[in-house]
Amino acid sequence: MSAAPDAEDVARRLAEVRAKRGYLLPHHGLLAIAAPSVLAGYDATYTALTLTPRSLHERPKEFVWLGVLVACDEAIATHHIAKFRAAGGTDAEIELAVRLAAFAEGAQRFAFAADKWQRHLPAYDRTRAYRAALAGLTADAGVPRGWIEMALAAIHTTRKAWWELAEHIRGAYAAGVPEIELAEAISYAMFPGSIPNFVDACGVWQGMIARGELPASPAFALWGAAAAEQRGFDGM
Repeated sequence: MSAAPDAEDVARRLAEVRAKRGYLLPHHGLLAIAAPSVLAGYDATYTALTLTPRSLHERPKEFVWLGVLVACDEAIATHHIAKFRAAGGTDAEIELAVRLAAFAEGAQRFAFAADKWQRHLPAYDRTRAYRAALAGLTADAGVPRGWIEMALAAIHTTRKAWWELAEHIRGAYAAGVPEIELAEAISYAMFPGSIPNFVDACGVWQGMIARGELPASPAFALWGAAAAEQRGFDGM
């Protein structure tokens, strides 16, 4: 029989998390009691993922986060709204993040028209239609195009929308988004949008590089070349 957790140890662990983040979520308490080593690993991963500055400046980083949270119906992490505002983000930009998540929700309707009505609409172009609708939605946005491409890449990762993800990976390259920043943006889908979805999204990007569809930098080209080694791999 496992020994009961020591109450003082649990209190200390909870105090450490509260002091570091300024809040406690339900899973912090459960892990502090039942799996302290998992809590430590989780905290280290979360810290490296989003608390430690990487490549993105705070404002575009939090803009991506807001789109992901809306797309995932994630109501707990409202501290990202405060962080976005503290970085200079506006309410209009928050509204844009909401719009992008809503747009992504209906993106498959373009696939429907292209696939199911092809005989009636032989000239229908899914990419053109999708991009035209997005351009109309964001015409008055006043934010860099790269923000929109990164946010939608992350949002579509949470939805397993791989055609759309590929479109926004291409769009990010066209907008001059550094690959390292795009990688950071997509990684924010990992926790609220599931790690398996993130793994598959990485595979989409890697495959595009392997097929020569993107002007990848040397480091990312090496990653693309490694795609052949992973065929048939079904582990995590």
